[in-house]
Amino acid sequence: MKPRVEKLYQKVANAIATAIGEGQYAIGTRLPGERELAEDFSVSRPTVREAMIALEIRGLVEARHGSGLYVTSLPNQSEAAPELDVGAFELIEARILFEGEACAVAATVIDDATLAELDRALADMAAFDPASAEALQADRRFHTLIAEATGNTVINSVVESLWNIREHSPLCAHMFAEARGEGVNPRVDEHQLIVDALRARDPEQARRTMHLHLRRVVEDLLSATELDVMERARSEIHQRRVQVAHRLGISHGDTDEWQRATAG
Repeated sequence: MKPRVEKLYQKVANAIATAIGEGQYAIGTRLPGERELAEDFSVSRPTVREAMIALEIRGLVEARHGSGLYVTSLPNQSEAAPELDVGAFELIEARILFEGEACAVAATVIDDATLAELDRALADMAAFDPASAEALQADRRFHTLIAEATGNTVINSVVESLWNIREHSPLCAHMFAEARGEGVNPRVDEHQLIVDALRARDPEQARRTMHLHLRRVVEDLLSATELDVMERARSEIHQRRVQVAHRLGISHGDTDEWQRATAG
């Protein structure tokens, strides 16, 4: 059987856990800042955040708002680190790829009955407390309805799987829970723009609005999971936008549109 490949966040988390166990960081010590760790490990700041959250789940560190992360306990050398599966940034990158194309396909074949169901899902999102289980379920129903509208069972299955990961991957679920604690919830207005594009049967606009919506989720997570509040730098967030756009082969014009949509 092929051995499991260690993810980047796991490598960073395990290296820091080893350093804690070896006494490099004593209990009560503040860990280096996010920027410094990203440079030390030659990884992105989102990867550092996922690593820090993994350490927090393991009970080794705790975040103190506006101050940083502090070591709270030593690793148990007799226990293997838990497999925390997929992080939120990795998941959203996949969602941008699959749900963007699903939305474009759906725009060419969607019927009025499905559009009415999407309207109801939007109404539910607006009616319930944004942080409630009902609103989150309405959000999932909205996105899976679009996948179903493609008429392609494989696309539908992939999108369902991505949402299952969002809800059941410990690392991913923890990151979204933290984001909700900071007031990050489904944005009804962005979902309405997606419905408008679908109702216009415009595949390009449908793809674009889905991309912009999901990139806004990235932006929200980057803000909500900020570990060093005082170190926030807009230039780095811009670099993250450009990096994602480059990886997905998106034009600079689309990136600029996303930047305008997420300004402020």
